[in-house]
Amino acid sequence: MPTTQSGPTSRSGETKRLSRLVVLLFAITAGSSAGCLYYLQPLLHEVGNDFHISTAAAGLVVSITQVGYLIGLALVVPLGDFVNRRLLVGGLLVVSCAALVIAAFSPSYAVLMIMVFAVGISASAAQVVVPWAAAVAAPGQRGAIVGTVMSGLLVGILFSRVFSGLVAQLGGWRTVLAVAAVVQIAMAAAVWWFAPRTPVNASSTSYPRVLWSIVTLIRSENVLRHRMLLGGLNMAAFSGMWTAIAFLLAGAHGSEYHFSDAAIGLFGLAGVAGALAAPRVGKLADRGYLRHTQYGVWAVELVGWALLYWGAHQVIVLIIALLVFDFGVQGVQIANQAAVYSLDDEARSRLTTAYMVAYFAGGVLGSAFGGWAYQTGGWALVCAAGAGTAIAGMILWAVFARVERDHPVQGVAAHSRLRVKAATS
Repeated sequence: MPTTQSGPTSRSGETKRLSRLVVLLFAITAGSSAGCLYYLQPLLHEVGNDFHISTAAAGLVVSITQVGYLIGLALVVPLGDFVNRRLLVGGLLVVSCAALVIAAFSPSYAVLMIMVFAVGISASAAQVVVPWAAAVAAPGQRGAIVGTVMSGLLVGILFSRVFSGLVAQLGGWRTVLAVAAVVQIAMAAAVWWFAPRTPVNASSTSYPRVLWSIVTLIRSENVLRHRMLLGGLNMAAFSGMWTAIAFLLAGAHGSEYHFSDAAIGLFGLAGVAGALAAPRVGKLADRGYLRHTQYGVWAVELVGWALLYWGAHQVIVLIIALLVFDFGVQGVQIANQAAVYSLDDEARSRLTTAYMVAYFAGGVLGSAFGGWAYQTGGWALVCAAGAGTAIAGMILWAVFARVERDHPVQGVAAHSRLRVKAATS
């Protein structure tokens, strides 16, 4: 097992630089795990036809997957501070493989829902990998490595739609899940053989106390609560749009489009391009323009919704709309994370858990609403509701910005550390 090249520490206790192979392994593991949440999103019309269920019921497939992921974020990710991360991530990948295989051969809608719920829980491996990479990286390369792993996670989410569309064109939605299972078991083997061995953190803090410290952070930090609400609202819009657009592009309920599975998946490339441009928002935040940036990215998202409505009849406009919309969504996300991670360097894992639970709770609601809204009022209702979330985001941010002006992000970090330490001691 190649631990000498990529292990986190030498015998003398000095941190070693991670090899490119290990960094790539972390990035692909994060991407493949997060991608499992969205493989079926562009294929919901196929799933609905196969089980003879309504558009709203088909949309719940994505929602229940995200519910599982939300539970994994809340209860599994904190285990990374107590158990061997190599075993934890490897075990989650094996569970993912098994659940995907059963889902691929599911005889009923009920069995499929149970299995995608399990897939969602196991997908939390993505959020275990990120702090793992930060923990084993040398200080001089930590920022670059975490950025690479996060990029892998984001690309995995966005390319999952392209992948599923292309594979489904050849063999249907069940084949997509079967191929995904092969990928996950391959990643489990790669993690077992190539991931660095890391010692388990010898801490006297118990698992329940760590969970309670997350509650303490939420109760004590205005900035965290604000970003949790904005993040949930943002993810609801994102998930609702990508759920509903699968039905629009497939020609459901009178849509002018009748694209194949492969073509529907390829629309995800527009989202990739828009999201990859969003890190520029982080540079503006680093230069001290975080508050102003929040207004800007919510405004971009609102413009995106207007273009999406227009794009119901013009495919070129729809592609441009996806570019603009995903830029706005990812911009909001990056601005939120920049504020949250500035609160306390020593509590970033717990801050991540708190923020991401709220974020994907919004995703659960958005996925469920997207399918229902498209079935009830078509694409117009989806876009009207989405535009409402962007307007609400700007109004909420105007209120939150005034509160945070009196409580600067940097000023609460020291107090946060004292409160969290008190909760976990």
